[in-house]
Amino acid sequence: MDIFSVFTLFGGLAMFLYGMNVMGDGLEKLGGGRFESILERLTMNPVKGVFLGALITAVIQSSSATTVMVVGFVNSGIMRLSQAIGIIMGANVGTTITSWILSLSGISGDSFIMQLCKPSNFTPVLALIGIIMMMFAKNESKKTVGNILIAFAVLMFGMDKMSAAVSPLKDVPKFTDILVMFNNPVFGVIAGALLTAVIQSSSASVGILQALSATGKIRFGAAIPIIMGQNIGTCVTALISCIGTNKNAKRAAVVHLYFNIIGTFLFLILFYSINAMFDLAFVNDTVNAFYIAVVHTIFNLSTTLLLLPFGKVLEKLAVMTIPDDDTRKEHINLLDERFLQTPSYAVERCFVIAENMAYTAQESILLAVQSMKEYSPENDEIIVGNEKITDKYEDMLGSYLVKLSSKDLSVADSQRVSVLLHTIGDFERIADYGLSILRIAREINTKKITFSEKATEELSILKDAVEEALELTVGCFTAADWNEAIEKAEKVEVLEDVIDALRTELKKRHIKRLQDGRCTIELGFIFSDYIGSLEKVSDHCLNIALCLVQINDESYDIHSYIKKRRKSDAEYRNDYLEYSKKYEMPYSASGLKTNK
Repeated sequence: MDIFSVFTLFGGLAMFLYGMNVMGDGLEKLGGGRFESILERLTMNPVKGVFLGALITAVIQSSSATTVMVVGFVNSGIMRLSQAIGIIMGANVGTTITSWILSLSGISGDSFIMQLCKPSNFTPVLALIGIIMMMFAKNESKKTVGNILIAFAVLMFGMDKMSAAVSPLKDVPKFTDILVMFNNPVFGVIAGALLTAVIQSSSASVGILQALSATGKIRFGAAIPIIMGQNIGTCVTALISCIGTNKNAKRAAVVHLYFNIIGTFLFLILFYSINAMFDLAFVNDTVNAFYIAVVHTIFNLSTTLLLLPFGKVLEKLAVMTIPDDDTRKEHINLLDERFLQTPSYAVERCFVIAENMAYTAQESILLAVQSMKEYSPENDEIIVGNEKITDKYEDMLGSYLVKLSSKDLSVADSQRVSVLLHTIGDFERIADYGLSILRIAREINTKKITFSEKATEELSILKDAVEEALELTVGCFTAADWNEAIEKAEKVEVLEDVIDALRTELKKRHIKRLQDGRCTIELGFIFSDYIGSLEKVSDHCLNIALCLVQINDESYDIHSYIKKRRKSDAEYRNDYLEYSKKYEMPYSASGLKTNK
């Protein structure tokens, strides 16, 4: 084996790892966060958890990614430790699918079907289909599928290159001597664990072992301990990810480690005990890629079946390893940093938090205007608490979204992140104005101030218009259907113009009452502050609505957009007339009734 073979080996390894990484990212992006949402909802039953963990891992091709996500779930309080155990076990089963795919390279036979099953024959076709989809498809999902196909082709090409590079080693005595050392199960487990810990992927390390098996010098006695060690080594990723988490998240990572250590210990004891009694002949036979996949699958399946009934024991063992500390209260992170490894799900989590923020801001305004009519200490406490919550949400989401923006996002996810970055500040300000209105209500309650009948009726009309604008805004932000969101957003734009006109009219009427001596200066300040706060709420509603409309139209020039729409859009004019009539003042400035 010369230096160029070494170059080929590492080049093949680089393509193999790159292909696996890109394929996993592509599959995750294609899932759009749905895989993680399924895991989050359907894990109450441990058996279902195993099946779901296996399915998700088989799809995204990474048990490490699944386990890290589970650590994030537990850390954020979404999932209990007991729920996580089944998924962790299932992830170990799901990761075996990669070894089966890679074992296809060892297929032999002259028939067309057998030849077609060989990756070296069908992956070039997949690569061709993939590049066509990437270059010519308009749909983002189809482009992602094309990327996955190309990544798979690169992965298999790298596998072939590694196999070809190490093939000459079968005639090198020193290589054979090294492999003899791995016949010692302890050395084999350590070697497999170290290799997997370094490259942080059991699928990749099993693939490397399958490539080395092409030399024909690796025997079952050496391969089995290495495969056991590879399952232990893959726990390193989850252990690293649990740094800085709460105790239950650390326990989830420890459960993963204990599961594989206990499984390896029991499997090796059973295997070598049987071998001692019956002298299994195949132990000294050479192993190929197919048999490595078989051993990998048998180990993970048998370990899962054996330890699944003892999930509570694993949980207690983890709790004993990381005991409770009553002197410190655990903090629940709603947006866990680990979710950034699966950006599509991280976007979903951000929207869940942002929707809570929207509803919280809306509640603040509704309770605040209610307090203007009838002050309540209970509502006072809720509004103050809501303002603090929205402040926290804005800070948390803002910093998290900046990190998320640097990730490889799909077009749809990138669009959603843009919406969030543009709108969370407006929701926070809406909650601030809820607090401003509350302060006005406190002053009215303390000083026992009352507005005149006409002023009260005028304020009620403005209040109703703002409440509708806020309801439409929250509705368009949380709408599942994009067309519904845009339709509501456009109505917010119209209604905000009507609210501006109402505020101008109310100020005129207020000045008229001051001039006629029907209103005091003190009451006038309160009146102006209240209508000003309501109008500011509608301004922020407009900002949110315009953000959705502009992103939909890929236009960010607010002023030109509004000017164009007001001038040429018949639907806008019709909606404006409808809202103007709906929120028309019942009295003229002189106090005479209008024909409403």
